[in-house]
Amino acid sequence: MTEHDAPPAGRRRWPIVQRILTWLFLGVVLALLVSQAREVAWDEVRQSLAAYGAGTVALAGAIAAASHLLYGTFDQMGKTYTGHALRRSRVASIAFVSYAFNLNMGSLIGGLGFRYRLYSRFGLRNGTIARITALSIAANWLGYLVVAGVVFAMRVVMVPLGWEIGTDGLQWVGIGMVAVAVAYLAACAFSPQRSWTIRGHALLLPSLPTAGLQLAIASANWLLIAALLYVLLGEQVVFTAVVAVMAIAAVAGVITHIPAGLGVIEVVFITMLGNVMPRTDIIAALLAYRAVYYLLPLAVAIGVYLKLEANARAGQGTAPDPDARSRPVADA
Repeated sequence: MTEHDAPPAGRRRWPIVQRILTWLFLGVVLALLVSQAREVAWDEVRQSLAAYGAGTVALAGAIAAASHLLYGTFDQMGKTYTGHALRRSRVASIAFVSYAFNLNMGSLIGGLGFRYRLYSRFGLRNGTIARITALSIAANWLGYLVVAGVVFAMRVVMVPLGWEIGTDGLQWVGIGMVAVAVAYLAACAFSPQRSWTIRGHALLLPSLPTAGLQLAIASANWLLIAALLYVLLGEQVVFTAVVAVMAIAAVAGVITHIPAGLGVIEVVFITMLGNVMPRTDIIAALLAYRAVYYLLPLAVAIGVYLKLEANARAGQGTAPDPDARSRPVADA
């Protein structure tokens, strides 16, 4: 590589700056977590956990199951989008395993690693898997932009003192997020260019009905997650405020790259809701949330994954990959 081919110095330094900022953010989160943990009466946390009634636990389990099932529809849309021939039951199993591992171990292992591993084991090519994954990621974050953007714009939660962004700033962020989602829908409706090639893979812009379906499903899923937290928090906080805090915790978890957002979610909820309800109740709710939404599905997913691997070794359910048939849902 000649000096003319070398990337600019600023571009070379940016990844280093990103890593430094990420570690600084992580350090702040850990410091806050330790300081908060020292003030927690853990006996009261255990009492709060023991106080959950059977009805609350059953409702929480039903909401968690509905959310996991709903998330799996992104891969079902990916089946129609790419035209691959795997059975829908097999797609549902792969989507469930990927999401459960994604929640607990991060997107590189779950959302990407397990999808590539399992789909490729059943005959799909990398290009097809990339399109399925891209559709799922786009749909998920499109829903986030809408749900989080609306509650931020509504000013339903007051930003703690000392946060630079402030409540006014958060409101403008929310408006911008909704605008991005609207721009995506407009592009799907009116853009004359419908495909792009990225690293040799063709990505197709879906039709407006497909994009609208993405938005509706993803928004509903984020609202289900918030509903689960709302139930476990004992309905002591206004639902829209729970949505807003969950949205902030979600993006904070992504920034830190900590698997399952461990510690990050707790810090955000305690910081933003600690003056509304007892901290012990918040911690108990988040522990129950992790058990119901993260750990129990992971335990089931391990068994499903082993079954899928056994089926793949036996050659059961492998399908030819019509890689060249990728197309928008509306054209399928």
